[in-house]
Amino acid sequence: MNAEIRRGDRMDLPFLRSLLGFAYNWHLATFDTEVSISRYVDGWGRDGDVAYVATGGGHPIGAGWFRLFHDRLQGYGYVDERTPELTIVMVPTRQGQGIGLQLLTALLERAKYEGYPAISVSVQRGTRDEDAYRERGFVEIAEDGDAVTLVRTL
Repeated sequence: MNAEIRRGDRMDLPFLRSLLGFAYNWHLATFDTEVSISRYVDGWGRDGDVAYVATGGGHPIGAGWFRLFHDRLQGYGYVDERTPELTIVMVPTRQGQGIGLQLLTALLERAKYEGYPAISVSVQRGTRDEDAYRERGFVEIAEDGDAVTLVRTL
């Protein structure tokens, strides 16, 4: 099922924040307190922040974004200061419908347009998400427990 994909902005921040628990619940379930998930949206609008929102029936149903981190403030899938980290989340009732792949395509195109050399993501090992990223050219560069960091060269 296709959705409308539009560029996100500061007005979408409450929706992005609401999705964080769905995106990183598996990290939180392992009591990983090294990374505060709010860092994925706090101070939104800085250089390197890009978001897309999927809508269906006029309502937001998912979002994807990437953000640059640095050595002192890293995300789960941190590679380096020039590689943005992806987050893609659908509301639970809209998962498995291919909308996340639409968001991924838009984000990959945007990251390439912005001139980034690569893009990263942290996923739970052995999940459909891991398979989907690998099928789209992401390769493993690190692992930490149940988490695997994947990178795709752009």
